[in-house]
Amino acid sequence: MSTESGQDPPQEPGRHGLQELIAERRAKGRRLAVQQEGAFPYSFAGAEPVADVLAAYEHLAPGEETEQHHRVAGRIAARRGAGRTAFIDLVDRSGKLQLHARLDVLGEEAFELLLSLDLGDLIGVDGSAIRSRHGEISLRVESFQILSKALRPPPDKHHGLADVETRYRRRELDLIASEESRAVFMARARIIAAIRAYLDGEGFIEVETPVLQPLYGGAMARPFTTHHNALDRDLYLRIATELYLKRCIVGGLERVYELGKDFRNEGLSQKHNPEFTMVEWYEAYADYEAQALRVEAIMAAAAAAAGYTGPLDFASPWRRVGFVEAIRDASGIDVMAHRGAAELAGAIRERGLDVRTEGQSWPALADDLLSKLVEPGLTQPTFVLDYPTELSPLAREHRSKEGLVERFEAFAGGMEIANAFSELIDPDAQRERFAAQERLAHEGAEESQPHDESFLAALEQGMPPAGGVGLGIDRVVMLLTGRESIREVVLFPTMRG
Repeated sequence: MSTESGQDPPQEPGRHGLQELIAERRAKGRRLAVQQEGAFPYSFAGAEPVADVLAAYEHLAPGEETEQHHRVAGRIAARRGAGRTAFIDLVDRSGKLQLHARLDVLGEEAFELLLSLDLGDLIGVDGSAIRSRHGEISLRVESFQILSKALRPPPDKHHGLADVETRYRRRELDLIASEESRAVFMARARIIAAIRAYLDGEGFIEVETPVLQPLYGGAMARPFTTHHNALDRDLYLRIATELYLKRCIVGGLERVYELGKDFRNEGLSQKHNPEFTMVEWYEAYADYEAQALRVEAIMAAAAAAAGYTGPLDFASPWRRVGFVEAIRDASGIDVMAHRGAAELAGAIRERGLDVRTEGQSWPALADDLLSKLVEPGLTQPTFVLDYPTELSPLAREHRSKEGLVERFEAFAGGMEIANAFSELIDPDAQRERFAAQERLAHEGAEESQPHDESFLAALEQGMPPAGGVGLGIDRVVMLLTGRESIREVVLFPTMRG
């Protein structure tokens, strides 16, 4: 038996240590290869999902048997019974099925061989569907094949993996032990498929842009830097796909999206993993209002795919509130009336707000006011609209509100899930925005948008009016599966050493 931490169990009288147990199982595997002809095959074709077998026989009465044959494969999770009958729980990703093994059906040699298998071993089974006298849908075993020997024992059946660190570092153990964990990642796959299906159905085409980039951009974040030996130059892991996707819009693709990994060299938290999954889409001849409708539609489709029944209401229309108004209501500060960093910092200190002010630029102070005072209270889906220009160097100026741009962020469950603009398409205005970002960097801003001359050259070819969105897949999955930490929805999250 293994401990929950995966380390050697304490030595007790009559109990093997882990290494002795592995050696014992390895020897048993060698014997099985000799005992059963065809053991450990290269394939086991035709296996059905356990869930399909269970669904097909809901109508059976207790004790009723059929001659309907099925083939299943999976891991041995439990075993009960003695004498001439045994019951084995077989688990695959879709569910658990009881196997009913009888001496008079299998014969003595095969029956004893089946009973000799260990928890965690993988087997393939052919048999007939029945419902036991106790009402459980089962498969009467007519033949079986040993597919793989588990040299290490599975996690404890009743307690699973109580140690959170082990669950993340050894995700394979978590998936073996927890049906709930398997369900989260199957829901994640359905959510991603639903998002792709929506965008494909709306005429967007999926494209791929570089992960290794000569200049990072599309967000204000610190990048990971690497070095290409053959070219003898530094490159960056992308922090966003935005600028390359906009170049696709310039090139006439008109509706594009990319779903993939981005990387930001930042801290770990409940909502942040340095490697994360994002979908970004861009649409010519549309603005941020049109993209708000798309976010509502795509989240409704994702919620339906996940079978979401929680407290959040993703039905359209979502609540809307202005950036300036939201901060004023939460703090009493009108950020647009305190335009200098020192002035805004003074207003924050005067009110005793829990916002760091030392060494902070005006955009950082304004953004912190939103994230610390407003964001945690945005439980139901909400759009925060119309941000100051300094916070949004790639967004188009607001058509009626001076000093603001047409940008929204979408929030739900107290966290940001999406960011969107009416895109800035004027190359001269974009060049001025890049220059303003360079000034902020010289003033000590930790995060700023670098000057990208290649992107400006693309804008100078002429870019149509457009709207674009970045939607965080990991956070969407958190919301729709009821998880509190991003590490619960990323199969192999970044961990401390």
